Formats: sequence, C-alpha cells, structure tokens
Amino acid sequence: MNLSKEQQQAISHVKGPALVLAVPGAGKTTVLIHRTANLILNEGVSPQKILSVTFSRASAKDMKGRFNSIYGDITNIPVHFSTIHSFSYGVIREYAYKNRKQYTLIEDMNKEINKVQILRNIYLSINKEHITEEKLESIINSIGYIKNMLIGPEEYLSQFKLDISNFLEIFHTYESYKKNNHLIDFDDMLTLALKILREDKYLLEKYRKKYEYIQVDEGQDTSKVQLEIIKILAHPKNNLFIVADDDQSIYGFRGAYPKGLFEFNKIYGNGKIFFMEENYRSSKNIVSVSNKFIKKNTLRFNKNIFTKNQYFEPIKIVKVKDLEEEYRYLMEELININDYANTAILYRNNLSAIGIIECLERNSIPFYIKDINVKFFDHWLVQDIVDFFQLANDSSNIAIFEKIYYKMNGFISKKQINYIKTLYIKESVFDSLLSIPGLNEFYRKNVLELKLNFKKLSMMNPYEGISFIEKSLGYGDYLKESHMRFGYTMDSLKTILNYLRMIASNTEGLKKFFTRLKYLEYLCNQSKNTKEGITLSTIHSAKGLEFNRVYIIDLIDGDFPTSSSIDAFKKGNIGAMEEERRLFYVGMTRAKKYLTLITYLNKDSKKTNPSRFLLDLEAICN
Repeated sequence: MNLSKEQQQAISHVKGPALVLAVPGAGKTTVLIHRTANLILNEGVSPQKILSVTFSRASAKDMKGRFNSIYGDITNIPVHFSTIHSFSYGVIREYAYKNRKQYTLIEDMNKEINKVQILRNIYLSINKEHITEEKLESIINSIGYIKNMLIGPEEYLSQFKLDISNFLEIFHTYESYKKNNHLIDFDDMLTLALKILREDKYLLEKYRKKYEYIQVDEGQDTSKVQLEIIKILAHPKNNLFIVADDDQSIYGFRGAYPKGLFEFNKIYGNGKIFFMEENYRSSKNIVSVSNKFIKKNTLRFNKNIFTKNQYFEPIKIVKVKDLEEEYRYLMEELININDYANTAILYRNNLSAIGIIECLERNSIPFYIKDINVKFFDHWLVQDIVDFFQLANDSSNIAIFEKIYYKMNGFISKKQINYIKTLYIKESVFDSLLSIPGLNEFYRKNVLELKLNFKKLSMMNPYEGISFIEKSLGYGDYLKESHMRFGYTMDSLKTILNYLRMIASNTEGLKKFFTRLKYLEYLCNQSKNTKEGITLSTIHSAKGLEFNRVYIIDLIDGDFPTSSSIDAFKKGNIGAMEEERRLFYVGMTRAKKYLTLITYLNKDSKKTNPSRFLLDLEAICN
C-alpha cells in the first residue's frame, strides 16, 4: 500500500487525542482503516477495544467492508464500525434492561404508532387543520436541530424564522407524549444516551473500559450532542482520533457543529493536529481553482489543497439564455458520452431534477437518482393542476370541486358548497350553484363565467391549460396570496408550474399528460436499479462520491447561494454564506477530470444573475 508521509504519520498515532484535517480526495477513510489495523497488528490493541463511529449507515457499512477486504484475516474478533445513533441505541437498551424500563422507537413508518402520525395528530389537535407535507418536514427538521444543538425551542425560535403556528405547544406536547409513553425517536437516541452517560456512573465506566480507542470519521458532520457523547466517552484517557474536513461541513441545517473542531485544542489541551492536504482524485486544474475558491471563507483551518495529478481540462463556465437552452446544451454533451456511470449532474435543490429527468428520458439516456425522494409528483400544487383538469373533464365531480373551489375566481362560499352537496344531483357543479335560491346577480355572473372557463379548459391541450388555470381561472392569484402560509417563495412555486408546462409541452392531450407524470414518477422510483446511468444528485447527497465528469446546473444567485444566505450576509452574518460556499466546493471536488458549471440568464422572462460563486471563479481563472 503506497501511503504518503502525512498519511503514515496520522496512521502511526496511538495515544492521546488527534485531529486529522484532510482535504477532499485525501483518503480520509483509508487512513482510519489503516490506523485501525496498526492498533491491532503493531500496538497489540484488542479489536474489541476500538470503536469507530461515522455519520451515516452507508459510511459505516463502507468502512467495515473496506477494512474486511484488506484486513479481514488479521483477527477473528470483529472490529466495531458504527453510526453514533447505533452506538447510542445500544447504551439506551442496556440502561433500559438494567433498570427494567422499556423504550419503543417510533421511526418505523409501517407501524401504527410512528413519529409522523403522532406529529400529524398533535398538529391537528392544536391548529384544527391537517398539516401539509412541507410543514411536517419543517417541524421534524426543527426538532432535530434543537436536539442536536442541545438548545431549547425558545432559543431556536429566536434564531430562525419558522412559519409553523403554535410550534412551542407542538414541541412540548410531542415531548410529553413520548415521555409519558416511553417512546423515542432518532434524535432522542442521542440526547437520552448523553443523559444516561452523564448520570449512570456504572454504565459510563463500563463503556469507557470497553472502548479505550475511539475513532470518528467525517468529524465535520457531527453535531453538538454527538461531540458531547464522544467527549464523555473518551475521557480521561482521550485516545480519540477524529478525521474531518471543516471545508466540507455542509449539514448546518441538521445541527452539524464544525465549531467543535476549531475548539479541539481548547478541549483536548495535548491534542495533535495532522494535515492531509494532497488530493489524489482530481486534475490539477480542478484542485488549484478549488483551493483558491475555498480560501475566501474565513471560518476554517488554513489548509492548502494540492495534487500531483496532471493538468487536464480547464473548468468550463457555461452561460446560456434560459433553462431550455441549458437542457439542450446538456443533452448535446451527454449524447456524445459513452461513460454514463462515471458522469454526474449535480444541483442545489431536488426540484432541479425534474426537467433533467424529462429530457434524459426523451433522449433515451439512462439515469440513476441518488435522492429517490423526489417530492414533485406528490406536491399539492401538481395535484391542484390535475384537479383543475379533472373538473374540466367532469364538471359533476363535486369531491374535486370541494378541494379547489377556493383556489379560483368566483367567490364561492363553504355554505354554497354544503348546499349543493345536499342536492345529490349528478349534474354540473356550476348548474347546481346556479340553482341556489336567492343567488344574486353578482354570484350568478361569476358562476356563469366559471362554467364557460372550465368548458374552454376542457378543450385545451395541457400546455395551454396550465397557463389558463394560472391566469384566467385565478390560481396564480391564489398562489400569490397563500405562498407564505405554505412556507414557499413565489419563485419556487412558479418553478414547479414551469416544470409542469415543460412536461405538458411534449404531450398531446390530457390522458397522455397524466400518464407522463405517472411514468416519470415510476422512472424516479425505479432508477435505483439503473447501474450504468448518469447520476443525478443534490450536492448534499453526492458528498463522498467521485466522477470523471461533473455538471453543476442552475447556478443562479438566490438559488445557489440561497436568497436567505445572501440576506443574512448583508446583515453581517457570514455563517450561512460560508456554508453555501463549502457546499459549492464539495460539488466542484466531486469531479476528477471534467467540471462544467452552468448558469442561465433569463427565467420567466426576467433577467437572472449568475451565482456570485461563478463570478469568484471567473476572477480566479482569469
């Protein structure tokens, strides 16, 4: 095994705390695996005494697989590679057995009692309305952040704007319900394990003796509560070995706490810091530019990423007219590439996948989606558009009419809906409305106009129909009035409408449009079986991966970096902007040979500005 001097120094570290700061492509996991073997083979440490923890199950499985493939025959005793959650759950189970308690995990969505259902019920009981998927996700993320950062919900609300009615009451009700019923979720695994280790001296000493050597992979992704668990476990010997890259800390929204790395010497006074700055992955072009780019951040260790790899091809910055031209450019590029399995299209937001999926399928290019959970097809806006079309095709469908009557022109009231529901007449809902006794001329005129408009809609192709729904039926006005309530920007909702229009433009008739939506959703779900396709992924999910050829798309200021990080930056808060820069850096350093960055100059007939990160790169490259 050819190891650099820096790697060998880190691998040879045995006693006391050490922090290994490694750049992208420096072989972080390789070092951790070889150090594990060094402890066993050369230092006489029993494999049972070593605990290696990482951020995700996939990483733990990868570490275990790689260790076994190289060193599987050095010991009959298994080496413990684990996620911090899995370790914490083990502590909880042992504590529960010792104290004759029982905790039930509520993360299995197939079980009757689960986290999502509990939160849905609590939200309904407090706010007297059903929760949307977006708000549910927002609540789950907020609770996770609060637990991982070891703060209270009040402190969280003082730091972040959260569009959830009665969040404090929801939070405390959820916590009380779990406590009273001995239930725990993933976040409780961490906070409860920390509480146990702090309070149960017997168990703490048992685990300290059991694991005398603790190794942490992807240290930049650990949260405050995770770092506290590791700190209390490692004390007092502090045989702690953390491998990290502060420049790749991109999970702040989940409670990642890179500040813990900066405080390493303060916490562990006699700690050693090793630098692994050589990138073995990327061409000199990519490495050189990436190094200059990330140095613009101030909240970081001063590392210099370098490579002995050759120059290959300069980074391409491509500016096109609009989204359609971006897709045309991509398809022209991809059709001439044979090596799809080593090619990736990366983006900031999951929604960007939709237009790409449509184009790839039309061009018979196979693809694999890293984030299977593409929520576009289940989005309430998409369902609304489908409902408008269905009502136009069958105006007697009162169930659909009841779902969307308040989202269109007409000023129809709930009282009027309830009246026509009692008629039980299988006729047009508009005719039923016109038959309401005492209907004044204003309402009669509105209903007649609606009836005529839905008749027009029934004769339109899907592409025309979507614009007609938005403009002539007043759905666009409804979105303008309601988008803040649903936690969306108007721009993001218009993006969804544009993707729908794009899909509709290639279909003839409503039936084919509906079929197309279902087929694209099916392709997304099935793409996990595509072994030789182009990888589509958010940059967050692509972390740790590498490809010969990478395209990063939709590089618009306000999208990447986000408008909220730009606003915070203007007010003097640089944290969010620096995390966005780190995310961009992670995207760039996924590429080995070819890196193409694409922006477009117009969106919805309005001028857009290229990502300010592209402007930085242009200055670096010139």
